[in-house]
Amino acid sequence: MATKSPAAEFWRDIPPIPNSFKPDTLPEVHIANAPTEDERYYVPFSDTVSSRPLWISPSSNRWCDVLMAKGAGLVNRHYHPNEVFAYTISGKWGYLEHDWIATAGDFVYETPGEGHTLVAYEHEDPMRVFFVVKGPLIWLDEQGESDGYFDVHDYIGLCREHYDRVGIGADHIDTLFR
Repeated sequence: MATKSPAAEFWRDIPPIPNSFKPDTLPEVHIANAPTEDERYYVPFSDTVSSRPLWISPSSNRWCDVLMAKGAGLVNRHYHPNEVFAYTISGKWGYLEHDWIATAGDFVYETPGEGHTLVAYEHEDPMRVFFVVKGPLIWLDEQGESDGYFDVHDYIGLCREHYDRVGIGADHIDTLFR
C-alpha cells in the first residue's frame, strides 16, 4: 500500500513583496540558535546568572534576552514599573514570592510594580528563559524598598564591557539596536 506524501508547500510560486521595507525601516534581527551554548555571548548579570541580549531599543528603554543560569542562581530583588514577558526554554526557575515554578514551555507575565526575587533551581538542564523587558529594573532591599535601578543604558554598558573582554568586540551590541 502506497503512503500519501505530504502536500507540497503551496506557496513556493508566490513571489516575495518587492520593496518590502518602508522608508527609514531598519532590517529585522535574525539570530540563529538564540539560546546558544557559546557562553561568550552571555553577559554576567549577577554572580550566578547571565544574559544574552537579542534585541535592544535604547530609545524606548526595552530589550529582549535569554537569561541563563547553569546551576542554582539568583537575580537580586527588583520590580519593573512596566510589564515583562517570559518564556521558559529549559531548566527550572521562579520567584521566592510565588508558589509556582516554571519549566520548559512555561509562559510568565510579570505584573508592573510587583517585587520579586528571581531564582534558578538546580536542574539537569541550565535555566534559559526568553524575556521581553520594558523599562528599568528597580532594585529592592530586603524590606522591598527601592535601592537603585538598572535600565537599558546600564545593560548596554555591561554588554559592551563584556563583549570587549571576551573578544567579540564592544560594537557587537550595536548590531542589536532597533
